[in-house]
Amino acid sequence: MAAVPAVHPYVVAVTEHDRVAVLPDPVPDPAHPERWWPPLVLDAAWIRANADRFDLVHVHFGMESLPEGRLAAALDALDALGKPLVYTVHDLQNPQLDDQSAHRRDLDLVISRAAALLTLTPQAGAEVRRTWGREARVLGHPTLLPAGGALAATCDDVAGEPGTTPPARVIGVHLRDLRPNIDALAAVRSLLAGLDALAQAGILASGRVLRNATTRDPALELELAAALRDRADCELLVRERPDDDALLAEIDALDVALLPYRHGTHSGWLELCYDRGVSVVGPDWLAMAGQHPDAYLGLERDGDPGPVVLEAVQRATRPRSAARRRVVADRSCLRRAERTAIAHAHHELYRELVAQTGARR
Repeated sequence: MAAVPAVHPYVVAVTEHDRVAVLPDPVPDPAHPERWWPPLVLDAAWIRANADRFDLVHVHFGMESLPEGRLAAALDALDALGKPLVYTVHDLQNPQLDDQSAHRRDLDLVISRAAALLTLTPQAGAEVRRTWGREARVLGHPTLLPAGGALAATCDDVAGEPGTTPPARVIGVHLRDLRPNIDALAAVRSLLAGLDALAQAGILASGRVLRNATTRDPALELELAAALRDRADCELLVRERPDDDALLAEIDALDVALLPYRHGTHSGWLELCYDRGVSVVGPDWLAMAGQHPDAYLGLERDGDPGPVVLEAVQRATRPRSAARRRVVADRSCLRRAERTAIAHAHHELYRELVAQTGARR
């Protein structure tokens, strides 16, 4: 199989099956061998030259980096060779873009021509049905914590010893590199409103706003600093983009994570928080609200975020507590089995499509 891309943690998770072999990402620029975009798998010349190396193509991310016309030409080449294409509708709205018009044209093209469609939530599936008149099979987002490696700390590593919880509740928001779908100022305002509600309820709490040192919007950096200047109960932490271990340590230290998205569809960040036992507050109008509704409290577009953050804190387990340890351990067992089942479902779909294609040849 040729996956677009092959290296993404999600793609690795769903192709963990002993009868699925994924080609490595072809390198579009030898000067940047670590970069897979714009994806050569979606290039008609590459498809024709490598047709004997793959049975089907599965597209996840990266269409926005293609030059005009390349996606249509790639689909034509696949059709001519009788090679099926699977598309997972991760993003009804592309988080890397402000203007969604080009992304919508790509969706119109690939959704109409894909041999099979997948998506992650019933909400997204309903939107695909409503907008394009096609059925997308819903397979939940697998855990991104693999069986080994930096992201696979044991429950003991995750939670530490019971009885060492910090005195103040900590509500955090990760703004990352301020990419287009992050509404940083609105997220900070929601966080501060939540801290005010907690103070009124007599709950000791602090806020933590984290962002990368390198961002896409330097002007917004100044606005964020100004918004937090007079708030002793909320800190702004600017650091280099964290590695896996540092990222999980940041998440583990939170009682509640607030998601800062203005648009988007699904969230891998939400999956990490869920696996680490951290309660999440985020937009109630995005499909991600359906990924783990038992651990997600939704913010209405124009609603008061204070009561929502207060409820999330009251429901949350504390960092390094015995309760957090139990949640992480219980979810870990379920999520490992779920990840295996999701990979098996992908294999079965691939097998069916390849069989159908062979019968038509």
